[in-house]
Amino acid sequence: MNAYISVWKLRFINGMQYRAAALAGMATQLFFGLIFIMVFVAFYSQSSGQVPISLKDLVTYVWLQQIFLAFIMLWFRDNEIFQLITSGNIAYELCRPCNIYSFWYAKLLAQRLSSAVLRCFPILAVTFVLPQPYRMSLPPSPAALALFLITLILGLLVIVAISMLIYISVFWTMSPTGSTLMISVAGEFLAGMIIPVPLMPLWLQKIAYVLPFRWTTDFPFRVYSGHIPQAEALWGILVQLLWLAVLIGVGQWSLRRALRQVVVQGG
Repeated sequence: MNAYISVWKLRFINGMQYRAAALAGMATQLFFGLIFIMVFVAFYSQSSGQVPISLKDLVTYVWLQQIFLAFIMLWFRDNEIFQLITSGNIAYELCRPCNIYSFWYAKLLAQRLSSAVLRCFPILAVTFVLPQPYRMSLPPSPAALALFLITLILGLLVIVAISMLIYISVFWTMSPTGSTLMISVAGEFLAGMIIPVPLMPLWLQKIAYVLPFRWTTDFPFRVYSGHIPQAEALWGILVQLLWLAVLIGVGQWSLRRALRQVVVQGG
């Protein structure tokens, strides 16, 4: 366990050094957040019927996406791991006296955390001082905030487990770009990152609720605003834990199977 904690610390410290990239990322995320909100404001201004989620909650939803983008984006990639697999240098990883799945999981978790820490607090400060209707709202109660933090952390663990499946799939596809696109495009749409799940057609909502992606984005963000009641949030936490166990189990099994078929050529 100490080895994995050390890997996590080293990768986290390394990620905290990219401050210029974080500043550029913050500007980009604020820009896109405002653009998305403008689109929804225009959409809601033309809506005459009852809407499944209020504009206030939707604005908060969009800003939470931008604030915690490093937590939820599936296209976040570690090219070092991809190169290890495609170049044959995975042989060096096999020499390490540790579990490769846990080793990579710790690295990916630290990368996402360091990226989020650098960006989230400045963006959060800006979103609370914007004029209406662009201002982010506070959670309705301390309990909602506590549940949000729990669901956000569990969602992060789930998204890293899903990302591990992307890396493991490259053992068979040998195409990092193809594997990333196949899962990230569909996954981010079903997570509610393009269209919030409450605004989807009912048949598409049913698909989104069955798959694990919405538990990383849609669920914690709607818990924050109180759109998902606290009792339902508690049940949702159990579902997140179940998905986390399933995804890690499938990932470890798939990695063991992939490593048994690895062939490394050269001197």
